[in-house]
Amino acid sequence: MDEVWHSVGAESDFPEDGKLAVELGGWSVLIVRAEDGFHALINRCTHQAAMLSPGRVRRGAIMCPLHGARFEVATGRCVGGAYADLRRFAVRSEAGSIEVAVPAMPPGPQERPAAI
Repeated sequence: MDEVWHSVGAESDFPEDGKLAVELGGWSVLIVRAEDGFHALINRCTHQAAMLSPGRVRRGAIMCPLHGARFEVATGRCVGGAYADLRRFAVRSEAGSIEVAVPAMPPGPQERPAAI
């Protein structure tokens, strides 16, 4: 599958709370700064499609604000609940700018977050 890289901003401008929600090529993406670098995940809980961006990040995991499911930001693996893992996107830092690659094809309905 073809991917397209998108610039999402400078590392120095990254929010202090350690997460940034953006839409790239129709994909809702959550970028999280962790101790080991930046990670990009789909901004959609696999339980009931809630946006993860309002959730809090603790101990390397993002918690869904709707029902409390937890997912590791480094791997997308569900660690709190019995739900499918999150889709991950490639992320890189080029000359202090954060870039994320998303599929060239827009997401289908099963990959879009629902409004809470």
